[in-house]
Formats: sequence, structure tokens, C-alpha cells
Amino acid sequence: MSVSYRQPGVVLTDRHFTVPLDHDHPAGGTVELYAREVVASDKAGQDLPWLLYLQGGPGFGANRFVGKQAWLGRALKEYRVLLLDQRGTGHSTPANRQTLPLRGSPEEQAAYLTHFRADAIVRDCEAIRPEVTGGAPWTVLGQSFGGFCAVHYLSTAPEGLATAVITGGLPSLDAHADDVYRAAYPRIERKVTAHYARYPQDVERARRIADHLLTHDVVLPNGYRLTVEAFQSLGILLGGSEGSHRLHYLLEHAFVRTPGGTVLSDAFQEEAQALLSYAGHPLYALVHEACYGQDHRPTAWSAERIRAEFPQFDAAKSLAGDGPVLFTGETIHPWMFDCDPALRPLRETAELLAAHTGWRPLYDPARLAANEVPVAAAVYHDDMYVDTAHSLRTARAVRGLRTWVTDEFEHDGVRAGGPRVLDRLLALARDEA
Repeated sequence: MSVSYRQPGVVLTDRHFTVPLDHDHPAGGTVELYAREVVASDKAGQDLPWLLYLQGGPGFGANRFVGKQAWLGRALKEYRVLLLDQRGTGHSTPANRQTLPLRGSPEEQAAYLTHFRADAIVRDCEAIRPEVTGGAPWTVLGQSFGGFCAVHYLSTAPEGLATAVITGGLPSLDAHADDVYRAAYPRIERKVTAHYARYPQDVERARRIADHLLTHDVVLPNGYRLTVEAFQSLGILLGGSEGSHRLHYLLEHAFVRTPGGTVLSDAFQEEAQALLSYAGHPLYALVHEACYGQDHRPTAWSAERIRAEFPQFDAAKSLAGDGPVLFTGETIHPWMFDCDPALRPLRETAELLAAHTGWRPLYDPARLAANEVPVAAAVYHDDMYVDTAHSLRTARAVRGLRTWVTDEFEHDGVRAGGPRVLDRLLALARDEA
């Protein structure tokens, strides 16, 4: 039963759907999907076209907006918006350490999670579209991983789309995970270098914290074991519009003097554990590399293996000399399943997914080359999370795709830029810009 309620300027309706776990074998079980319908209060009774929002991640539920925040206000001028919690996230049959044991052994859990990539998400969208729109195509807005889903949508079910708008989410069509991370580490290093240029005092602060972690066993209040590699992974902040400043403020209050000596402060530990824990989005850690799995090749802990090709990220070696400690970024590593109490019970499942060889192609270059759906994409110059060169190569491979390449925003431009970003991309897709 759908329930409607109000926030300032909008009417919200909770929507629930049941779809097959495996769309190729619909008798093999189902998953429940949740989505929130949003319409402007003064348009609630109007027959409006639909915009489907696909969140970045993978592993995150759709944004929980209040009223007309960020890009939503622009969208509500002409659309009803469906904020979909992709399968396994939010209220859509969440997949985590508490629920996955219901699926059985680690082998059964891993087999279950092979159905949580862009291909299954797009088939979910097509399964619910007739009920939502009455069969009419809808506009899709894909942020980051949501953009990966949008490109898969264009590859497999373009008839379901009126328009596609992509923000920071044009994937390589054929790159293996190794190619993705081989391109990522130099990009991450540039972001770290830029951070240290902005905040030179952070060079010594980061070295001091790293040295402390190499010589002390630190366990955060939530049970997370803070190793030097985990500390370095806080560099994931550097891909956001305010991330460098947030990292700086985190580092500046790292230590406090106590009767027993100098230790990491409670404030630092509290903020670090909130940033590092995957308790709220464990699916991100479990299937992040699987998002790049194609052609029956295992991902095999790609980010961890490729990191060894970039010794400048070895904190111990940096401390042995006078070089800066480099942070890392959007990478998943096996040690995370040892450090994070939200992931520890899923270590064997993660190993099985890393070894999985059943990944099918996600994109159809021939169909994309013949694309007829209006498409526009924001490509952020030197995006830390999605390689710009990969994105532009894909843009050239999709017939009619129009790009807006900008250094005004980081990867979260659709949030930071709000209505202006969406307005620009809709105009581009419509050939009005």
C-alpha cells in the first residue's frame, strides 16, 4: 500500500515493488524494491513526465532530501521524480552482515551478490517502469555509478528512456578493473599533491599520524582497527568539492596530551570511524570492483594488486625518508574486511566475489554507436573517482552524446552545483545549450 505525506513544497509517496532476484530465472526468488516518488505540491494533480534518479556507489540508497534540496528543485519544475533505492541498498532488501547469512553459506552469499550490478539494476527499472509511468519512457539521471547504470540502460533497453543525463559517471566500455586502478593511482597522487600545496602544514601532521599508527595498535571506539593503510584511505575525501578542507580539519586535531602521554584524540577517532566504517553501505565494499567485471575475468582484488606498482603509496617507505605520506582514494582492499567490524563476517564472501569468473559484458558498443536517445554528460576535469580519459573515450563512442567538461566542480558536482548542473545538462541533451 502506497503512503503519501508532505514536506515543504513537495508531496512524497512511498512505492514498493517485487522483482526477481535473477531476471533470467524469475522462479528463483525475489527481492523487494523501495522508491520514493516526489512531486511539487502545486503540480501534484498534473500528468507529468517521470525522472528516475540512480544514486552513485554502488551500495548507497537514494538521497533523502528535505523539500527541494540540491538538483531536486530543478527537476520538480517539469517532472515527477522517482528516487530508487537500488537493490541491496536503503529499504530495498538490504545486503549486509546482518541479512546476508539468511542466504546461507559464504558461497551462497557470493552467488546471491553476483546479481547486484548495473545489469540487474537496469532490469529492475524496466520491470517497474510500466507500473510507474504506464509504459511511457522516462528520463534517467545517473550520478557516478548511477551513470554506469545509465550507460548499461542505453546498451540494453534504450526504448525505456526518453533522455539520459549523466553526472560524473561515464565508464570505460572495455577496461578491466586493473586498467581502472592503474589510471586511478596517479590521479589520486595529483589530488594529494594539490591538498598538500593548499595545506602544507598537513604534510607533517599526516607523517606524525602515520608514524603513530605504525608503532601503536589503535582500535577505534566502534571496534575498527586503525592501521596506517586505513588512515591513508581517508583520502577518499579528496574527490569531493569540500573534501580537502574536511581532511585538513580532521588532521589538525588528531593528537591530545594525556597523563599517559600523547594519544589520538577522541574527536579525531570519532570522526575517522564515521568516515571509514562501511556499516551503512557494506555493498559498496563487496561489489565495488565487480562493477568493472566483464568478459569472465576475475577482479582478484585489483586495487590492492595494482597499488604495488606505485611504491610511493607505501607509508613506511615515505617515513623512512622525508617524503609526504600519500593518501589513497576510492579503492577497496582485503584488509578492510579485517579492520572493519561491519565487514569482518563477510570476508570469505568477499574473497569468493573477487575470484568470480562469471561476469558478463555490461555494455554494447554497437548499440551505443547507433544510439538515438538524447544524452548529456558532465565530465569533471581530473575527477578522482572516474577517469576523465576513459569517460571522454566513451562519450565519443555513444552516438549523439553531448559532454560538458568542467573543472568548476569535483565528482559531487550534481550536489554542489544543484539546479544549475541539471539545468545545463537537460539543455545540452535537448540541443538547447
